[in-house]
Amino acid sequence: MSIPQSGGGPIEHHSQMAELLAEGCKPKEDWRIGTEHEKFGYCADTLAPLPYDGPRSIKAILEGLRDRFGWSEVLEAGNIIGLEKDGANVSLEPGGQLELSGAPLETIHETCDEVNSHLKEVQAVSDEMGAKFIGLGAAPEWTHEQMPQMPKGRYKLMTDYMGRVGTHGTQMMYRTCTVQVNLDFSSEADMVKKMRVALALQPVATALFANSPFFEGKVNGHKSWRSRVWRGLDDARTGMLPFVFDEGFGFEAWTQYVLDVPMYFVYRNGEYINALGMSFRDFLKGELPALPGEKPTLSDWADHLTTVFPEARVKKFIEMRGADGGPWRRLCALPAFWVGLTYDQTALDAAWDLVKGWDAETREALRIAASEDGLQAQVGDLKMHDLAREAVAIAEAGLAARARPGAGGLVPDETHFLNALKDSLDSGQTPADELLAKYHGDWGGDLKRVYAEYSY
Repeated sequence: MSIPQSGGGPIEHHSQMAELLAEGCKPKEDWRIGTEHEKFGYCADTLAPLPYDGPRSIKAILEGLRDRFGWSEVLEAGNIIGLEKDGANVSLEPGGQLELSGAPLETIHETCDEVNSHLKEVQAVSDEMGAKFIGLGAAPEWTHEQMPQMPKGRYKLMTDYMGRVGTHGTQMMYRTCTVQVNLDFSSEADMVKKMRVALALQPVATALFANSPFFEGKVNGHKSWRSRVWRGLDDARTGMLPFVFDEGFGFEAWTQYVLDVPMYFVYRNGEYINALGMSFRDFLKGELPALPGEKPTLSDWADHLTTVFPEARVKKFIEMRGADGGPWRRLCALPAFWVGLTYDQTALDAAWDLVKGWDAETREALRIAASEDGLQAQVGDLKMHDLAREAVAIAEAGLAARARPGAGGLVPDETHFLNALKDSLDSGQTPADELLAKYHGDWGGDLKRVYAEYSY
């Protein structure tokens, strides 16, 4: 989840809101890669989720990272709720999921080094206190009542609202994890094409990274329960956004969409003011019930932009949001997949050619099928395994064309980061399939075996 935004003065003209998005346009040589991933922390002996406070806790993990590895703390109401260093952030999801929001970096070699360094730091601190972390798309056993609540005002408001607008909102907040990548665009037209490719192929990412077949101690009937959760969260702010494929889509159309999404809050003087269900359009007129007579700033608009959760999202960059959290090796495969598809023009054109004939119903059907059946999904004549094979091949060609070397020039490009996905394509098995095979095989139905075998 996002931290409060800053640095914006009063909104005096409607155009400023779309212009804020357009400020993200940058030349190709300045494009960067920002990888984010979440993971569940738990007590190694009891297998219970880590509480916020205490000698073995999320707070203790953050303090250990701060004291041992030079991170600066982020406080809210006197509580440590995050860390900052070198353009990266460590933050907390509502149920204590620990998230790395990586710095904007030039290559996947660099972003993967960053991920590896972070996980080693977390492991060094957590091992000493008897805590572990595990990468899955959904908590395998824990109930809602077992989950702690992090001391963040945003989450307190959202928890109440989620219970009123959907069926799975609190599950998303407290018991799911994702990995995503944030990518740049050069122009409005480039943003439009990337967003269309991103939304259309997000089900392919969901299928390839499917890693949540268990929930509340049972097989749940989905390869990606996390994806299923997002379909029952809040229709006003989630989904595949058919309007993105309409003629004339651009920054202004995105602005109009976000303006129609009900508000969560306004952030003032370190506090979250309850604006649940209120209208940003009313705010623009000085008629927000929570702050009568007050008009918003660009910081308020930037905050509101973080409260929409579709499968791909526009801010000053594009967020790819469709993948389950997963094992260490796959955390670098997700940025490799999307960078390969979108950062080389030939690859982006090929990706668009792959999807441009699909209608909204097909895209939505692929989304549903991906969550249920992973690589085995099929919609009409479209077989997910075949789509995934084509998408990964395009991504590989895009990474080869980028030709960004690593390891001091010993590695010629970034294509090897796709190897985990190519292994899945060869075997037909995603992480979810592997988990189910072990559960029904060697584990003999003992789901607790997942912690020993899949923790970082």
